[in-house]
Amino acid sequence: MIAALLVQQFMPTFTGIYSSRILLLHLVFLCAAVTVGQPTMLLLAFIGGILWDAQCALGPDVGDPEVYVEQVESLRFGFSVLMFGALGFLMQGIQPLYRRGKWQFSVLLSGIAIFFYLAGEYLVINFLRGDFMLTRATFMQMVYTSVLTMLVSPLILWLLALIAKRYGHSLFSERKQKRHPAWS
Repeated sequence: MIAALLVQQFMPTFTGIYSSRILLLHLVFLCAAVTVGQPTMLLLAFIGGILWDAQCALGPDVGDPEVYVEQVESLRFGFSVLMFGALGFLMQGIQPLYRRGKWQFSVLLSGIAIFFYLAGEYLVINFLRGDFMLTRATFMQMVYTSVLTMLVSPLILWLLALIAKRYGHSLFSERKQKRHPAWS
């Protein structure tokens, strides 16, 4: 996840597509959430949320009031941990399908989860500001960010499968047990 956060720093925004981007840290977390157990997923949600908040949510309202005169209504540090946890539980719901080798559902759900994350974040920010305005450009940015991130998810799932294979861990345990019941 730390590597994903570092790579995220160098990934461009797609200005021609409503300034959309690939949320790599979120995607690595979502793909990992479908492959690990619940306690590990919660630990990853905590780590991912803290890393994301450390990068994005720390605003001038936590600084010296003499330096930062204008206080900005923004999400508080730790909000992303809750969002990551909620999305992790969503991904855990399709884990039985993933363990049977049906990884396509996790790819689709990762795009939906990214959209829910962005929409939830946007709704909370608007609630804190006391005003709600959803422009077409903002909505399209959320949609294209979700789609672009979803298109990268097979690569992340493949990398996680390679890492698991390297360390002798089987991600598709149910599929192997059905094919080779004598080996289990």
